[in-house]
Formats: sequence, C-alpha cells, structure tokens
Amino acid sequence: MSSNLATTGNLGKCGAGAAEFRASTREAEMSPTEIDDLRRSLLAWYDLNRRDLPWRRTHDPYAIWVSEIMLQQTRVAAVIGRYEAFLRNFPSVQSLAYAAEADVLALWSGLGYYRRARMMHKAAKTVVHDHGGVMPLNSTALRELPGIGAYTCAAIASIAYGEQVAVVDGNVERVIQRLAGWGTDQRSGQSALIRRTESLANVLLDPKRPGDFNQSMMELGATVCLPKNPTCMVCPIKRLCQTRGEHPTPKRAKMRSQDVAYALVIRTGQTRRAGTARKRSQGREVLLVQRAPDQTVMPGMWELPALRDTEVVGADLRMAVRHAIMQVNYYVRIRTVFEDDAEALTVPSDRRRWVRLSELGTLPLTGLTRKVLLRAKLVELAPASPVLESSLAAD
Repeated sequence: MSSNLATTGNLGKCGAGAAEFRASTREAEMSPTEIDDLRRSLLAWYDLNRRDLPWRRTHDPYAIWVSEIMLQQTRVAAVIGRYEAFLRNFPSVQSLAYAAEADVLALWSGLGYYRRARMMHKAAKTVVHDHGGVMPLNSTALRELPGIGAYTCAAIASIAYGEQVAVVDGNVERVIQRLAGWGTDQRSGQSALIRRTESLANVLLDPKRPGDFNQSMMELGATVCLPKNPTCMVCPIKRLCQTRGEHPTPKRAKMRSQDVAYALVIRTGQTRRAGTARKRSQGREVLLVQRAPDQTVMPGMWELPALRDTEVVGADLRMAVRHAIMQVNYYVRIRTVFEDDAEALTVPSDRRRWVRLSELGTLPLTGLTRKVLLRAKLVELAPASPVLESSLAAD
C-alpha cells in the first residue's frame, strides 16, 4: 500500500513465539485517490467476472432476502436449485406468510440450519400483518424483522434500494482485514477488530453503486481472496493490499465426532382395507420418525428411525456416510431392516409414519435423511421439490 496508508502499532505476529499475537490500535487511512482507485478497479473486475447467479438478476427485495438467508453458511452450488424452487412455490412475501410451516421446511430440506426458514416464515407474517405486505424500504426498518441481522438488512437495502450501507460477511471481513494488514490468531480483541472492519467497509463503499460494490467485495472473497491459498496474482486490488496472502485468524473450534446408526425400512405393495374392499397402495413406502416439536435441533423434521445398536457390521451395513452439523462430525451407519424386524431393532417412538417415496418431496426431511435416501438411489425421491398445492392456494 502507498505511503498514504498511515499505521500505528501492529496486528500481526510479535516476536518468535509460535502463538504470540496481539491486538492493537492499528488504523488504516487511505487517500481519496486510493479509495477511488479501489472502487473503480473492483467494480470493473466485478462487471467482467461476476458469476451469473439467479438472485443477481433481480432487484426485488423479497427475492434478495430469500437468497441472503439461504446463503448464510451454505455453499452457492447447494443454494441455486433450492432458491429457484422456493420462489416457484412462494413467489411473494404474501404467499410465504400464508404457507404452512411444514411446506416451508420441506422446500428448505437439505440446506440445514432450519431455524433460518422458521424465522423467515415468521418475518413474512410480520411484513403482511404490520407492513401491508410491502417489504420495509430501508435497512433500519428491515432490521426490525425477526431473523434479520445487520448483514442481511444491509445486503437487502443496498442491492434492492441502493442504500449506502456496507455489508460485512465472512468474505468481506477477510478482504478488508487483508487489505488493511489486520489480523490476529487470538480470540481476545475480535469484537474490536470486527468493529474497525465494519467502519472501514463503510468508508470504502461506493456511494454511486453501493449494491454492486457490496456484491463485488463478497465475490472477491468467495472466488479470489480465499481463506486458504488466495490467488493474489489475479486480484484487482492487490497493489493496495497490505497482506498479499493469508492473514492470521483464530483457530476454529475442534470438531467432535459421534457415531450414530439408522434403519432404512422399505415396504412394497402393502394392502389396505377401504370399507369392504381391499385396496393396494401405490409405490413403495419408507418408515420415518418425526422429531418432537420441543427438540432443540431440527424440531418437527422427519428422519429415519434410530437403531438401538450403533454397531453395524458386515452384511448388515447398507452404507456409511459422514454428516456434519455445527461442531459435530456424525459418522453414520445405515442398515436395511425388514418391516417385521423394525420394532425390535429400532428405538421406540410414537411419532412414526409410513411415507410413500413419491411424497417425500412434500415433507421437511433432515439433511442427513435426504442424503441417505438419495444415495440409496430411491428413484421416487426427486431432487427438485414439486409445487405445493397449499402454497398456491394461499397466493
């Protein structure tokens, strides 16, 4: 960075000790010329290199809101299909507000962090009941909605309305801290560092194209200024960067491991009585269990029955998968169980139900359950969710 970047102190490694980092009062000052240069360079790069993502083709605040909530802690590739299916079923905030929660969760299945969907559903009801069905028109009012924090309200307001407010997500935080040469591997002082990062983000924000500038910062962090092995040689603002490489950050909490086992119970061609006639059911069915509504994690979601014994070996093992939820790596064993053996081999529950495979797309399945059913190559489980009748009726 040029001589116009004045600094005091240091947010880097002190001395030769392996873990000796310290927070400091280092502040970055860029000249107006440098700030203009950064804005022009970054926006020019974004105009040429931005990914063609469906939420970038609209200025509808509702659609942008949906995308921002889905993208939190979720890969872009996993979001695209879900985003498009969600908007097909709930094309407006009114249709989302009047939808059944089960329908909302069914379309969220596979994205994880289901509290996001529940809070978005609650916020949609607030928009309809308190705002006449019109999304709030600025970041301050958006922040009042359930589940919308500082980042999300800034993203919606800047992209949809052109409000001059900077967004700071993990990608932007990394770009700015490397640009300024900030960083520490100590957890103490992180709050102050984030506040300085947010302050600098607002200084750098382009007032003429705030939405595009925010997206350009996020795009740079997602595609070039990566957490590991950043591709600095192709960075459009590398000449202004104090770091040019990785910067020190606190180590992530260590993941813990847990072994679990579930039963895959499929039945075919069951017969049922309808009055005096015997009626044959259509297609295959799988046995599922609904999680209790008062459970802390994924309440009300549907999953496979848990096995009494987590040890599944030899010919009994149908598949083994790893599934991460928050700070836990679950090592999952799946056993095929015949209907007659299900009661003896699985944990008892009064919340069980046989579900036709053709109807699985309408249920809120846990991410692990969806993963297992897809890997089992059950052709009736379509990756894309169907249009839900209840959603159409509500609109």
